[in-house]
Amino acid sequence: MPEPAEDVHARIVDAVGADGHLPMPPKGEWDIFPWEVVDGEIVPRTLAPPSDEEPRWGESPDKPCSCEKGFDASRIVWEDEHWVLTHAGAPSGLPLVMVLHTREHLDMGELDDELASQLGRISSRLVRIIENLPHIGRVHVNPWGDGGAHFHQWFFARTARLTGVLGSTALDWDDVIPPGPEDVWRADLHTVATKLANWGGDARA
Repeated sequence: MPEPAEDVHARIVDAVGADGHLPMPPKGEWDIFPWEVVDGEIVPRTLAPPSDEEPRWGESPDKPCSCEKGFDASRIVWEDEHWVLTHAGAPSGLPLVMVLHTREHLDMGELDDELASQLGRISSRLVRIIENLPHIGRVHVNPWGDGGAHFHQWFFARTARLTGVLGSTALDWDDVIPPGPEDVWRADLHTVATKLANWGGDARA
């Protein structure tokens, strides 16, 4: 069962104190991170001029897609003949973060009607399953097309009643909130996997 907001907040206070600040996540060093501090104020970074885009992973011989190595079996939550649902390998700041991948190396616009229909059904089922776990407020679903050419769609579950962690900022909080207990996380992955397998496929978590 995911932790209630009080337990998550207590873990943050234990880490940095009641008035402390959690550390900046690694993405603060990314070239595309949009904010910086100037004269004590947070302002948008100066936008770089247009330039050629770097190839994504899977678009050039020196940047192969991770799918060419196969999926790490220890991170598979659920799978069927077309789809693989994975976790990141360890608990995160948010209660659950999972990624749904196509087995075949496809970009989102390359999904045929049958795969697109399956994506809609699996996504809807995952959201319903996760949002019915105790202490989950919402599940945010994000297919990112940059970085890798292989289709992958993220599922971010946020804690109910932790009202400072809402909307798109939940993704940033995931990087800085101290991770929760591993046994709780694994039990929740197992619940998601077994419930999703009720419609087919195999639970692996």
